[in-house]
This record gives sequence, C-alpha cells and structure tokens, in this order.
Amino acid sequence: MTITRATGHYVHKGDGLYLQFDRLFHAPIEDVWYSLTNPTAMLAWIGTYTGNPSTGAVRFRMSSEDAEWQNTSILECDAPHGFHADIGEGEDAVRVFCHLREAGGMTTLTLGQRLRTPADATSIGPGWDYFLDRLAAARAGSAMPEWSSYDPGLVDTYRALHVPAAAQAPDAAGGR
Repeated sequence: MTITRATGHYVHKGDGLYLQFDRLFHAPIEDVWYSLTNPTAMLAWIGTYTGNPSTGAVRFRMSSEDAEWQNTSILECDAPHGFHADIGEGEDAVRVFCHLREAGGMTTLTLGQRLRTPADATSIGPGWDYFLDRLAAARAGSAMPEWSSYDPGLVDTYRALHVPAAAQAPDAAGGR
C-alpha cells in the first residue's frame, strides 16, 4: 500500500499566492515534457486537449465523469522547460504553471496553481497530489492511486498549512 502525503506548499508570486508541488523523475526532461503535453500521454493521468498549442489556445478536459471541455489560454511556453496557462475563462479561470529542470539524469517538475484564497488549498492540494501521483504511476506502469486516499485524507493537512507572509516592496523612503 502506498502512503499518501500532502506535498504542496505556498509560494507568493507577482500575481498572487500559489500552491506549489515538486516531483522528481528519473528521466530526461523531454520525456517528462511529453507526459505533460502530449494529449494521448495525458489521458493516462489527467485528461486531454484538442487543438494546436502553438496557436496559444486549446480546449482541455480532465478525465473525470462529469468534466466539461474548457477553453485554455497558453500564456507562455518554453518547451521543454515549462508553460503558464489559464484553464477556463474570465474570473473562473485557473492559472497554472509547470517548470521542468534536468540535472544528473533526473528531471524536477514544479507545478503550481494560483489560489483565490488560502482556503482553496483544502481542495486544490489533495487534487494535485492525486494527479501528480497518477502521473508518477502512469510513467512507472504502476497501479493508479485511489481518490479516497486523498480526499478526505489530506484535507485537514492542507487546512492547517501555514500561509507565509508576502514579501513587501520597499516604500518610497527605501524601507520595508
């Protein structure tokens, strides 16, 4: 039995508070990039998309029974090092990013999702832990994790996660 654990942590970025996750893969960066961006490879762990990403827009659908297609704007893409995207439209859009870094034959994936409020971590945290564990399982050819291990299992951990103070820009007098 695999032990499920909360791996997300808060990070302040210029456009808000993010819940961020890191995973390490014993694989070249191009191989991990393929798992994150190829619509067929994505089916094994999260969902798929239609359209051509080079246009800056695709339609994405998560692999759950009631998931609907969502317009997705690719805000920035630097293959195979990362991307930023908005899933959905308007005020309901979800901002996500993926960054990849390779060293010593291993690739580190850093994924983050912008939060509207810290309370969002109670649903977003277990969700991303689940999908990232599914990514690892799909890549390893292992059994997929069960959702019931993540929710409600990790909800209290994310509820108790400390939100760090945001760094303040210096004021006009040069102080903080």
